[in-house]
Amino acid sequence: MHGQSILLPRDSMKLSRRRAMTGTGLVLSATAVALLGGRDALAADAKASAADIESDVRILNTALGAEYEAIAAYQVGAESGLLGNAVLAVAVAFQGHHKQHADALASAVSKLGGKAVATKASYVFPVDKLKTQADVLRFAAGLEQGAVSAYLGAVPVFSDKALAQVAASILGDEAMHLAVLRQVMGENPVPSAFMS
Repeated sequence: MHGQSILLPRDSMKLSRRRAMTGTGLVLSATAVALLGGRDALAADAKASAADIESDVRILNTALGAEYEAIAAYQVGAESGLLGNAVLAVAVAFQGHHKQHADALASAVSKLGGKAVATKASYVFPVDKLKTQADVLRFAAGLEQGAVSAYLGAVPVFSDKALAQVAASILGDEAMHLAVLRQVMGENPVPSAFMS
């Protein structure tokens, strides 16, 4: 599979690193943008109890930890030397999305008065099992599937609807990552009508 091009329209492969880092495709509501952009929209909401805020911070920090892990995993894949140029460009773009997710989540934790979790000094990945491009893609797809499931579980438990909307937006991005990775591996990119 090494050197095989991605099964996407040519224009999709021209995604530059700069464009990937600008967040094209990540659409947030005005409320979510206000919350994540530095406005104290949620802090000013007197309806939110301390317990609700604490719960939301815990959920955000769990998601933030997973985003840091994804960033590190994509770095391992990018440095593996196993990815063809087109696949490497997509992997770097996806890593950029995860960096943006992490920045947004850390900002939300801070706005809620919490302390954002830090990235781990090191992560344990099955690098000894990554021998081909397909292995790297399968590994990345597994992480994206886990992210989809995690965000799917998180959306309904946020006490703040703006945070739930942000998580749903990130969920959509993770699902797109998973679909692209499945397609590159020659699998059905959208095998069912529902995510789980």
